[in-house]
Amino acid sequence: MIHPTAIIDPKAELGSNVEVGPYAIIRENVSIGSGTIIGSHAVIEPHVSIGPDCHIFQFAAIGAVPQSLKFGGEDTRVKIGRGSVIREFVTIHRGTSFGGGVTEIGEENFLMAYTHIAHDCKVGRNVTMSNNATLGGHIIIGDYATVGGLVAIHQFVRIGDYAFVGGKSAVVKDIPPYVIAAGDRAKLHGLNTVGLKRHGMSQETLSALKKVYRIIFRIGITLNEAIERVSAEVEQVPEVVNFVNFIKSSERGITR
Repeated sequence: MIHPTAIIDPKAELGSNVEVGPYAIIRENVSIGSGTIIGSHAVIEPHVSIGPDCHIFQFAAIGAVPQSLKFGGEDTRVKIGRGSVIREFVTIHRGTSFGGGVTEIGEENFLMAYTHIAHDCKVGRNVTMSNNATLGGHIIIGDYATVGGLVAIHQFVRIGDYAFVGGKSAVVKDIPPYVIAAGDRAKLHGLNTVGLKRHGMSQETLSALKKVYRIIFRIGITLNEAIERVSAEVEQVPEVVNFVNFIKSSERGITR
């Protein structure tokens, strides 16, 4: 299952049934879970852990030192969860000591060709990132979010659960969960209704989220007033609570 031209450091740990293609390089202090496939010419740098049943395609580069002038060579990591698919020429950089030390990719993510994930990013589970999507450092992407092609997201921005960011967008502020955002600079364009229905969200929950969206973004009152009205007028299902808490905790400000 390991091609004879592959270079694998003796200190790397490979689980059962791992496949390694021609000319791939796996450095020391790398662990790869069972059933994972490493394509030809892929490079896995030190301090990377990859879960089981992942597929790393040819020419991907995982675990390089971060592109940060403050990085001092400290031992930081990349962690990739079970079942993730990482396509051609994807780059994922290690964390930094001043950013938590770990760049983390959750389970069952789909990172399309040329995606870049910079240091200290946290990507949730079942996230789709299309071709050339680019994350600056310290970004958080929520579960089931979709990031379109050629999207550039500014460092420290957060993207909420189930959000959809349209292609060729420039994102400089937080995007709440469950919404669609697009444009340069990105603006909100309503709820991600199609995506939420595909994930089985009930009509009652969708109706509650529509009320929240209208109160916060459509009727022209202050954010504090809007949050008070949401608490008083909208059923506090978990998705509504998540939406409001996301907005309350924003440090960069919310995309409007």
